[in-house]
Formats: sequence, C-alpha cells, structure tokens
Amino acid sequence: MSDRVLLVDDDDRLAAMLATWLGQRGVVVERAPDGRSGLARARAGGFDAVVLDVMLPDLEGFEVLRQLRATSTVPVVMLTARGDELDRIVGLELGADDYLPKPFNPRELLARIKAILRRGGAPSATGLLRFDDLEIDRDARQVRVGGEARPLTGHQFELLRVLAENAGKVLSRAQLMEKVRGEELEAFDRSIDVHISRIRAAIGDDAKSPRRILTLRGAGYVFTR
Repeated sequence: MSDRVLLVDDDDRLAAMLATWLGQRGVVVERAPDGRSGLARARAGGFDAVVLDVMLPDLEGFEVLRQLRATSTVPVVMLTARGDELDRIVGLELGADDYLPKPFNPRELLARIKAILRRGGAPSATGLLRFDDLEIDRDARQVRVGGEARPLTGHQFELLRVLAENAGKVLSRAQLMEKVRGEELEAFDRSIDVHISRIRAAIGDDAKSPRRILTLRGAGYVFTR
C-alpha cells in the first residue's frame, strides 16, 4: 500500500514536481494550496504524514500546526524558506516532528518522511516500560502519567523510549539523534533540547529541577529510574 502525504503549500510548481517525483517512488501526494484547506484535510485524516510550509497565504503554517496538534498526532514535516533557526525551534515547540529548509532536494524530503513513518511502524515485542506513575507503552506508542495519556509527537515518543530503555546511561545528543533518526546530528543543531523540553512538560518533569530526565552539561541526557 502506498504512503499518503498531504502537502500544504501554495507553490504550484513545487507541488507538481513533488507529486510526480514522490509518486514515482510509491508516495501518493495530495495537495492543499492554503492553510485553512490544509488544516481541514489533515483533520479529516487518512494521511500518513503532512508536509507543511511555514509561509502560506491565509493562515501561517505555525498556526495550522498549533490547531492541528490540538486533535491530531499525524507526523508533520515543516518547510521553511529561510532555514531560520528560530523558525525550526518554533515549529518543534508546537509539535513538528522534523523540519527542512527551502530549497531542498526531494530525495532528502523522502528520506525524512520515510524515517518518520518507520518510527511509527511495527509494535515492540517487549511492551510496557513502567517507572513509578510513568508508563511508556511501546505497543500502543502511548505515554501515560498516573493512567492519563500525555500527548507527544512521534519523534518525542521515540526520544523518550530510547532514554527510558537506556535508563541510568548518559546519552549524548549525537547518540540520541542517531538512534532515533538514523543519522548523525548536525553540528550546533540544538533541536534535541527543544524536544527534551517538550517531553519534560508532557510527563510533568519540572524543567527547573527535573527528576526524570537530567541534563549533564557537556555530556548529554540521562533518564533516571
């Protein structure tokens, strides 16, 4: 079965090129030319991933993402024309799974989509991780605190899972990104810190005095039992 991707972008030429190029590689691309129609179609479901441009004519991509995350955990790759670090951080804080600056190679976009979809793949045979009131359900890909589900993006779930599976072991940013995305961390890329911050907020780990995910300056992160 082909993967279905919703492309929310007002660039007709780019949309046509991606629809053709990705279609030849087994990805069905449907397009929404503006933010409002993209939000409506993404909410309706049926897509494996959403590729969302920041600059849209009616509703900015960040606002589309914010509203979408209120009801959906569908993986989202943000496109930013400037490649601005602030844009990337804002997108990640709002719940984007990945980002890609324009102009980009369609091969790289496909690789990032495939990586996101693999993270949502087959259930783990080992099931549930439990740490006091924190439960990480690897089969359902769900995190619960005191029995209450806590929202995380697919990327954030994978980061938490890797940290928890290596509880007590210090993992550097590069090690975390390699385990989660299967690629080396780019120099000076601090997006991992944004994701960790969001994970802490979701599981109720005090950012000022965390007890579950600790930061070791110059070394990385460690998940404590």
